[in-house]
Amino acid sequence: MDRRLMASVLIVEDEPFTRQNAEWTMEDLGHSAMVASDLGEAMVHLSAPGPIDALFVDMRLGTLALGGYEVANQAITLRPELRVLYTSGTPLTAEMTDRFVPGGQFIQKPYSPEQLGISMGRLLD
Repeated sequence: MDRRLMASVLIVEDEPFTRQNAEWTMEDLGHSAMVASDLGEAMVHLSAPGPIDALFVDMRLGTLALGGYEVANQAITLRPELRVLYTSGTPLTAEMTDRFVPGGQFIQKPYSPEQLGISMGRLLD
């Protein structure tokens, strides 16, 4: 079975339009998608039984500059095998990558469906 085509992905994005587009793109790529707009909603999914293979998280959530990092850190505490793909409209810096969970990867906003597919493929390999 090819995990790249059958991953269960939790998308954590506070902007409704961006969250909906990410969900549709993940589903178009063959993944199952769950969505959350903040840490609390993400924890409901992460605490529930059932598979979650990857977390796709915006680094900035609402007014919390480090909100996405907090989601990722708590997520891997509950699910250490989770793979994390961060996203942001802010260009990536070394300070940002220093906060990534081990193995965390990054895709710059705005991204195309093709770019997201490539990034997810790399993340799940």
